Amino acid sequence: MSILILFLSVIIGIVIVFVLRPSQRITQLLLSFSGAYLLAITVTHLLPEVFTSSNEKISIFIIIGLLLQLIMDYFSKGAEHGHIHVHGNKFPVVLFVSLCLHAFTEGIPLANGEHEELLWAIVVHKIPITIVLGSFLVHSKTSITKSLILLILFSLMSPFGNFVGSNVPFLVTYKTEITAIIVGIFLHISTIIIFESAENHKFNIAKFVAILVGFIVALIV
Repeated sequence: MSILILFLSVIIGIVIVFVLRPSQRITQLLLSFSGAYLLAITVTHLLPEVFTSSNEKISIFIIIGLLLQLIMDYFSKGAEHGHIHVHGNKFPVVLFVSLCLHAFTEGIPLANGEHEELLWAIVVHKIPITIVLGSFLVHSKTSITKSLILLILFSLMSPFGNFVGSNVPFLVTYKTEITAIIVGIFLHISTIIIFESAENHKFNIAKFVAILVGFIVALIV
């Protein structure tokens, strides 16, 4: 079921891009909501869970996740938190590969239907990211057919990570450590989204409300 939900989250983003054509303002509000939701789920569910493990060095894997996301940011140009700044019309292959790698790693801890809170955090995050990626493809000279193929390929990455996480013994054995790495990744992404919600250090009431709602929804759920 989690594989289907992960796939559908990207499909929903694709439909929103090609049917509703949301404005940049709406997309930024969705990102602010997703950032707050991610941070709340990470702090209230994932952090306590990984620290209850018997691995005394689990914090090291969280730091590894932070560093890994910093490296992926270099190649993705910050697309994981809603930024795609590409000059020219050539499709950024490295950016796309980085996003796919990010999506793949997210799916690994969800193997065997575990970490339901993480599943919904990924879904909430993946929809606006798909909108950002899809909007870039729409406004570039990438054909609709190629855009759809790339987006569908992107939609398969997290389900593939889920499948691999269930069937590769090494990943099954070290699932807690991998989850800790994802915690580090999510801490980086969610805080960047929230800190960047105030453009030019000006208070934005709409984004503040979106962030507040994200926190509340995560805590209620």
